[in-house]
Amino acid sequence: MARALFAVLAGGLFGIGLMVSGMTDTTKVQGWLDIFGDWDPTLAFVMGGAIIPMAVAWRIAARRRISALGTIMPELGEQRLDPGLIWGSVLFGAGWALAGLCPGPALASLGFGGTGGLVFLLAMAAGMLAATPFRRTLSRRAARGEETWISAR
Repeated sequence: MARALFAVLAGGLFGIGLMVSGMTDTTKVQGWLDIFGDWDPTLAFVMGGAIIPMAVAWRIAARRRISALGTIMPELGEQRLDPGLIWGSVLFGAGWALAGLCPGPALASLGFGGTGGLVFLLAMAAGMLAATPFRRTLSRRAARGEETWISAR
C-alpha cells in the first residue's frame, strides 16, 4: 500500500511539475529545441532544476542498500553507449522536436484536454508495440550476416 501511495504522490508531483514548468506546452518545448531559430532558453532552468536534485539523489541512493520503502536497492546495470541507446536517443529527440511532447508531458496533457496528446500517446504506443518485432527482424538479419543500418543487439 505504501508503494502505491508513494507512486501516486510521485507521479502527481511529476505531472504538476511538468505543467507548471511549461513542459506540456508544445510551442514552448519546440522553442527550446529551435536553437537556430526563435530559441526560448527558459526550459534550461527546468532541465537544471531536474538534473541537479537527481544527481544528489543518485549519489545518496548509490550508498544505500535498502530503499525508503524497505525494498532492496537494485545494483546499477552496465553503463555503456551502444547503437540501440544512441538510435533510441536520436529517435526520442527527433520525436520530441517534431511533436513538442515526450511521454511524461503527453500523459500530463491528457488532463486538460486536446487531441494532440492523445494522438501522440497512441502513436507512441504503436511504436512501442512495433519495437520488439522490429528488433527481432534485425537480429535475424544480423545472424544471417545481412547488413543492417542499425546494430541488432
